[in-house]
Amino acid sequence: MSETVGIGEAAKMLGISTDTLRRWDRAGKVRTTRDSRNRRRVPVAEVERLRDAPTRHATGDTFSARNRFPGVVRSVEADGVMALVEIEAGPHLVTAAITRDSVEELGLAPGVKAVAMVKATSVMVQVGE
Repeated sequence: MSETVGIGEAAKMLGISTDTLRRWDRAGKVRTTRDSRNRRRVPVAEVERLRDAPTRHATGDTFSARNRFPGVVRSVEADGVMALVEIEAGPHLVTAAITRDSVEELGLAPGVKAVAMVKATSVMVQVGE
């Protein structure tokens, strides 16, 4: 049997009310089952089918950043209290401005494996020159 969730949880996952989900069930828009106590259960596959947004990937971690670029440190340039760290992550070259203390604590140096994690409130893009 496929994994199911309660009607309240399914409604929350879909961003709708439980009343709306019940109406959808009566109208045949969503397929539900009943448990031994006659409560509606919604297969997770049905929730995924009805979602407006694609399911986001899980990081498998408690860290919130989802944009991760695993790679190798290409260069470290430290000057004063700040440092620039370049990480070669596949076809991407990510440059991070971090503190010199962080570079030392993490042991960052050319050739060290590292993951650049990007969490930004805005991204600016310019069309070619």
